[in-house]
Amino acid sequence: MHLGEIQTLKINRFVEFGAYLVDVDSNADGASVKNGEVLLPKKQLPERAKENDTIEVFLYKDSEDRMIATTTIPPLTIGNLSVLTVKEVASIGAFLDWGLSKDLLLPFKEQTSQVKVGDQILVSLYIDKSNRLCATMKVYEYLQTDSPYQKDDKVEGIVYELSRNFGTFVAVDSKYSALIPKNELFVNYKPGDLISARVINVREDGKLNLSIREKSYLQLDEDATVVFEALKSSNGFLPYNDKSDPEDIKNKFNLSKNAFKRAIGRLFKNKQITIEDDGIHLV
Repeated sequence: MHLGEIQTLKINRFVEFGAYLVDVDSNADGASVKNGEVLLPKKQLPERAKENDTIEVFLYKDSEDRMIATTTIPPLTIGNLSVLTVKEVASIGAFLDWGLSKDLLLPFKEQTSQVKVGDQILVSLYIDKSNRLCATMKVYEYLQTDSPYQKDDKVEGIVYELSRNFGTFVAVDSKYSALIPKNELFVNYKPGDLISARVINVREDGKLNLSIREKSYLQLDEDATVVFEALKSSNGFLPYNDKSDPEDIKNKFNLSKNAFKRAIGRLFKNKQITIEDDGIHLV
């Protein structure tokens, strides 16, 4: 009997409230295998089920901490990943909806950031020291590094962790290891955010580095539009130019300084702005 896994078991005997299941290789009967039995509640039994029938079930623990079988297969099993919704936040952690009668606990110590009701987050399943199933947002070790993606491919992913030193960690397709490096970050993300990105390189270990921006020559018009619209909203003047602090530019426009300089260069070439010592002005 493997907690947190999908197994094919055999109906060993029926009781008023369901049926007890055993391993398919078991030849013992009745009381002699009680320690190796697990209950499948009556409401979960297929119609016309009979002894020795095999049935696919998932094993978890009920509200009284007893191992129990269910024919409802959840989206998450031991060592795998799934995006689940936060159903409740309590004193011991958050509870996630995984389709079973007993919600899945996400302990506070397994959260990479604070979560709230309604958040959708990427988690894995593990067995804690008390032999209970729990979720963790620390999924780095569970992610694969054999993605089919190459440089400049477009990908979809979910943010699962933030790092001040490295950047934003992303699970591409909810299963491949990827990172938006710190120098490519111009948006504040949180775990659970869905992103569209471009692969900027595939590392030797197979992990992906991503950018949420297009190649510079494709991004140029979009960046110029961002600056132009900001100018229009500020009565035609903004106190920024190519000598401005990179952090100030990033906070105002969500652009790197190089991207900003290219954008205002495009606007200047199109005779839409002038660049002065005090900033940029609409023509």
